[in-house]
Amino acid sequence: MITLKTSEEMELMRLANDLVGQTLAEVAKLIAPGVSTKQLDKVAYDYITDHGAYPAFLGYEGFEGSICASINEEIVHGIPRANRFLEDGDIISIDCGTKLNGFTGDSAYTFACGNVSDEKLALLRTTKESLFKGIEQALAGNRVGHISNAVQLYCESHGYTVVRELEGHGIGRDMHESPGVPNYGRKGTGPMLRNGMCICIEPMINLGSRHVTFDRNDGWTVRTKDGKPSAHFEHCIGIWQGKPHILSSFDYIKEVLGPDREF
Repeated sequence: MITLKTSEEMELMRLANDLVGQTLAEVAKLIAPGVSTKQLDKVAYDYITDHGAYPAFLGYEGFEGSICASINEEIVHGIPRANRFLEDGDIISIDCGTKLNGFTGDSAYTFACGNVSDEKLALLRTTKESLFKGIEQALAGNRVGHISNAVQLYCESHGYTVVRELEGHGIGRDMHESPGVPNYGRKGTGPMLRNGMCICIEPMINLGSRHVTFDRNDGWTVRTKDGKPSAHFEHCIGIWQGKPHILSSFDYIKEVLGPDREF
């Protein structure tokens, strides 16, 4: 069932998501060769709890981290580990969630570590741009398929592939609510978008094949089957007065990274 939010609930959603944006910026300050993903996780945990919230991911279906930290060919759900270190030239998706005042924030950003290849940087730019192409279609009266189709067409027109086994989602008091928001599909399909809906749009885009593998050992990490890099960006949006309003924020990240490292 799709749950519609009141204007008061939408504001609480904005506060939870704003904290996610601030947390991602704190994590961004540490991203450098030699830093472990567990160190990044601790920064996120401390920042979220110091601001009166709780990490939405921690303990979710047994997940061990406050963030998902997914490097290079890891698409999503990478578990933070003390022995998993960033290297020069890596890209790393940091997905983060908060629980604040009974509502959930959720956003993701893929960062460049050190001297990253032009090929990877182009993937990051296109993936982030596709997120905003999708958001533009999140208008009351459109359907989820309008968002899906916008992301797919933009990324495929640049030569990339779209992950199909994973998708965005509705969000509110629970982290995962209806509807699902795929990154591929046809206009005019799927549930109708309505005022009061909150959804997470999160393109997961591969440099090579769209096919994925699920780690049987840790039960979480999703990787590209061909071992080529993947990028992931996510915003939480609320639909109000017919239009999409971005509830999460990349502005804090931009302040930390500066124009040379922000995509």
